Amino acid sequence: MNQQRQKVLIVGGVAGGASAAARLRRLDEHAEIIMFEKGPHISFANCGLPYYIGGSITDRERLLVQTPKGMADRFQIDVRTQSEVIAIHPDTHTIQIQHPERGLYEESYDKLILSPGARPFIPNLPGNDHPLIFTVRNVTDIESIKERVTSQHTRSAIVVGGGFIGVEMAENLREAGLDVTLIESNPQLLAPFDPELATALAQEMEQHGVRLMFKQRVIGFHSYEQGIGVELENGSPLSADLVILAIGVRPDTYFLQSSGIALGSRGHIVVNESLETNLPDIYAVGDAIEVKDYIHGSQTMIPLAGPANKQGRIVADRIAGLSSSYKGTMGTSVIKVFDLTGASTGSSEKKLKRLGIDYQSVIVHPSSHASYYPGASAITLKLLFTPTGKILGAQAVGYEGVDKRIDDIATAIHFGGSIHDLAELELSYAPPYSSAKDPVNMAGYAAENIVSGRVQVFTYDELAERDSEQSILLDVRSELEHHNGHITGSLSIPVDELRQRLSELDRSKEIWVYCQVGLRGYTASQILRQHGFETKNLSGGYKTYRMAQFQTSSFSSEEPNGNNNGQPDLLSTLTVVENGSHITEHPTAQPMHIDVELDVRGLSCPGPLIQVKKTMDQLSNGQTLHVQASDPGFYEDIKAWTAMSKSMLLQLERGNGGVIEAVIGKTIAEQNSELSPSISTEADPASTMVVFSGDLDKAIASLIIANGAAASGRKVTMFFTFWGLTIIRKQSPQPISKTMIGRMFDMMLPRTSHKLRLSQMNMFGAGPKMIRGLMKHHNVPSLEELIQSAVDQGVEMVACQMSMDLMNIHRDELMDHVKSVGVGYYLGQASQANHNLFV
Repeated sequence: MNQQRQKVLIVGGVAGGASAAARLRRLDEHAEIIMFEKGPHISFANCGLPYYIGGSITDRERLLVQTPKGMADRFQIDVRTQSEVIAIHPDTHTIQIQHPERGLYEESYDKLILSPGARPFIPNLPGNDHPLIFTVRNVTDIESIKERVTSQHTRSAIVVGGGFIGVEMAENLREAGLDVTLIESNPQLLAPFDPELATALAQEMEQHGVRLMFKQRVIGFHSYEQGIGVELENGSPLSADLVILAIGVRPDTYFLQSSGIALGSRGHIVVNESLETNLPDIYAVGDAIEVKDYIHGSQTMIPLAGPANKQGRIVADRIAGLSSSYKGTMGTSVIKVFDLTGASTGSSEKKLKRLGIDYQSVIVHPSSHASYYPGASAITLKLLFTPTGKILGAQAVGYEGVDKRIDDIATAIHFGGSIHDLAELELSYAPPYSSAKDPVNMAGYAAENIVSGRVQVFTYDELAERDSEQSILLDVRSELEHHNGHITGSLSIPVDELRQRLSELDRSKEIWVYCQVGLRGYTASQILRQHGFETKNLSGGYKTYRMAQFQTSSFSSEEPNGNNNGQPDLLSTLTVVENGSHITEHPTAQPMHIDVELDVRGLSCPGPLIQVKKTMDQLSNGQTLHVQASDPGFYEDIKAWTAMSKSMLLQLERGNGGVIEAVIGKTIAEQNSELSPSISTEADPASTMVVFSGDLDKAIASLIIANGAAASGRKVTMFFTFWGLTIIRKQSPQPISKTMIGRMFDMMLPRTSHKLRLSQMNMFGAGPKMIRGLMKHHNVPSLEELIQSAVDQGVEMVACQMSMDLMNIHRDELMDHVKSVGVGYYLGQASQANHNLFV
């Protein structure tokens, strides 16, 4: 340690400056440390300022992390507030300071640390000095905004800019009870995120009542009645009671223009790894400096509090004689958007394209924790990597566990990790917190499949380039999922039927496969590839495709603002259009009468629909059911179910933590045609199914479809024949005398459903155990539970008498609810249905 007493001046007293001061004192008890701050406060929580507006932080004093007196008492630092440094003279090692009482004076230094930060950018537009325009930089700014927000006549606000500060301010102004409009000149919010993830955050804002206007440019401001008018380039008039300008920041380095300190093209201070400027004894930290991009090595500007604090600590080390260095910034960040969380680290896909870097990407949609433990919700996680597997960046959006997953990946990037490291990471696991295969592991597995060449992928934005003459777009989800919504021009073949229906595909064409989230698509791709097809799978599946299609809701710019008397106004009724159906979501200011509550959180498809069907069957006409579900697919499934069952969907919304809530009314559709979902085609009257196979996976698939169809109000008949009869045999042997042929069949066939084999990957009995274990882990009902559920829902199960005779299977060996029939009975049932399956 350098024991010589030295005089250290610090310009700027917030994140970087305050950290440098405290660290330096711990390392050097004898140094003379003077800190200058041009505002009245030091070391305040600038990242917490918006939450003081929304009420999450109620005590203003909590924003003041440290005070001048506290710094003086504990660290013996001379803190001078209201002191603006206006010039630096490196040749004489002095600076000039302007103070309102002391006037202009000079101070000499041995070492100088510059931490001036960044100031909000105010564009040169007409009316930019209007008193109702506010920016967000310090405690004084936020106090002024708070005073205006809490004024009796303030009912509306316009936020210009969709970056981190703009989004946080829009959320908190809405939480404060204002009518909020956010204007962004780009086509999305939050530039560090790629569009398909940014749309999820935008949708969350709309669902909480924030009006979004993308690709709109502000050209001026003017007074309007008691408020302020905002002029848009397209001529649309807008007005509000206040405006927040949040369109970026600029380095606060104007006082360095003639100092000789090297500045970048945008005015940022140029430093080396030791955070030294080009002039001796002068260091710089924080939002005002250029930093090295940790991944690519180029110079960049990333104004974040975490790096600023680390830089302040490193500069203190250097001055105290330690050899610390700053190796760069990855831009790891996280943001709260109402109930949703978004986080990112490293490079986005947009940035990689701009830099011309070769990359690959994968999107997965795992659960935040074990799906069978209550409260699990989906995470959308995007991973970017080189063709050899080096991690370039990641982004995630979800209701729970997003931050720790991005932190895991940021740590891997810092230590030069690859996708293989993500697959191998040993992360903490217990059902309330994660899954045995953590989302980070899942992203690593999916990326390994791509890098190894086991699967080819395409992304949602490449669909526009697909040549329909040379390729087939194949939907391998279930028929119900396909009916609920699909990509235009796609052929539907469920993955469980794919092997039997390969002849329907043209081998001369490339097969573009998709499923809901990518997993079934991967399975289908492997089947097709090993049967000689050229194929690739949609990364992130139909869910990602749907996310990317989000469009902001239109509204009239002439709609008067501030008409809610200080309370959150309710947006105009939002109508979702699905396959020609109109499903109306009705927000209501009055509490809706609920007759029955149903909590199906933690259940996976088709569990929620089955429980809804059972409960609705018990209701009387006119009664209502309130459902809470956590399965992400339930949001779309319940729309289709209410349409098919002719029930009335009164309310549908995503609540806290990803919980989906629906209110369903049991009523006659014709009497409520104005509110009820309507489908232009008639509902299918019945479904029939021939179950020929005795394989476990096909049995599960057939019972899932049967339960889903029955839950949708359809009459279902399952006709079990030949090997399918083993599915419906009783669990215990029956004392029946059999012929030699009958005994031979008994030896060859599984005795009960518990003994069924897999059609593929049976692995001497290990495969069925694995499948059953996975079903239990993901809270999917077992085959036996699915059978009982089908019985409870009135699914008719019949056995082919001819097959029973040939195989010497007696009626007493079959489950009690099964009746034996001839093929004529089945054909009669099938003639009344237009939905027939063969499994």
